[in-house]
Amino acid sequence: MVLDLDAPVRYNLVLASNPTRIILDVTGSELKAPLTKLPLAGTPIEIVRSSVVNDADLRLVFDLKRKVSPKSFVLKKTEGNDDRLVLDLFDAAPASSTATVAPNSEPVNIESVMESDIPATQKSGDTSVATEAKSGRPILIAVDAGHGGADSGALGPKNMREKDVTLAIAKELVRVINAQPGYSARLTRNGDYFVELQKRRDLARDMKADLFISIHADSFTDSSAYGASVFALSRKGATSEMARFLAQRENDSDLIGRVGGVSLEDKDPQLAGVLVDLSMTSTVNSSLQVGSNVLNSISTIAPLHAKHVEQAGFVVLKSPDVPSILVETGFISNAAEAKKLASDDYREKMAQAVFKGVRQYFAQHPPASSSSSATVVAERAPVEKNSAAKNAVEKSSKKKIIVEPHPSLERKHVVISGDTLTDIAVQYKVSAAKIRKANNMKNDVVKLGQTLKIPAQ
Repeated sequence: MVLDLDAPVRYNLVLASNPTRIILDVTGSELKAPLTKLPLAGTPIEIVRSSVVNDADLRLVFDLKRKVSPKSFVLKKTEGNDDRLVLDLFDAAPASSTATVAPNSEPVNIESVMESDIPATQKSGDTSVATEAKSGRPILIAVDAGHGGADSGALGPKNMREKDVTLAIAKELVRVINAQPGYSARLTRNGDYFVELQKRRDLARDMKADLFISIHADSFTDSSAYGASVFALSRKGATSEMARFLAQRENDSDLIGRVGGVSLEDKDPQLAGVLVDLSMTSTVNSSLQVGSNVLNSISTIAPLHAKHVEQAGFVVLKSPDVPSILVETGFISNAAEAKKLASDDYREKMAQAVFKGVRQYFAQHPPASSSSSATVVAERAPVEKNSAAKNAVEKSSKKKIIVEPHPSLERKHVVISGDTLTDIAVQYKVSAAKIRKANNMKNDVVKLGQTLKIPAQ
């Protein structure tokens, strides 16, 4: 659901039950379009209701057919697009009957004309936030199709345009990612229009993406050049971007206000510089790691232009807190590679290979609070009766902390091109025999698109 706005807004989003519904409060707003003609067929939404509260605020209630996990984010105004508020609905079972989801400001206390639609956490001025679903959030990947609109990118044989190739592969990559439980993907553009390079990067940050992947098709004056490659941000590019962030911290607080979840607004220049430097260094290192996984995976279906992750100062890769890679899927200027890039079958194989590398990376480096994330298990320190809380904290902080994959998470794996049972077993750190038993398999053969249950370790 996308709400087009004529100005930025504050909002609060609540998932409620009995009956299952989403309650969206938008401050200082009114509805300018009818709700009766919304194309809701095939969606989890039964009907959308609206009301005015506090004489100035808009309340939208989305009555649901089934349980969902909502995620929301705002997109700032750009050339050709107004401010927007986006609500994505994912199939999920919430851990509790009521959960407050991703407010972008302090929760608004509103005396509603629909009292039944005020969940317990929002009544009587209570602004407590319920915890996330125990299953965790999906790993979110922003997929960027290079070029678009007036920018056609490189040109290949028979008027083949890079912008069309990148969009086709990007859409296929999103489809592959969204088919895998525990993962979610969104496009920075889903049609033939241009998005500014910095805006592409900022869209990934606004989504709070765990990874940004920009898809391209290379070109060179020598038509014999060939091979796929993967780029991460160069150290020089990271240093210059850090300087730009710090230079704009006074005039562009929205851009730099949240580096790695840390506000810079109240930090002195020296500390802010250290924080941004640490964040950029960590992000580049993560980008190189995931890029290496993707490059190795791509090598199984395509020749490589370079056998290592290359580094350059591409603008789209200059995010201080989102690992970012640029994938050159082949040379559109090479007739043989252009022919493959024009093939739906090859585009699917490329998307599968890219995601396989991504999945291998996140199996080892799951982001915090995701459904694949590790749990921290700490040895509890004995606390004497009537001892001060401070002493208890000091004692427990001295104990060893063990980080290990949560053994009870329900896991599923969708088989993609190149997967073998042995690879899958290694990825999830469980024996192939256990996987065979959990799925009643008679042998080690796995089929493309098959969903496997992954047993606990």
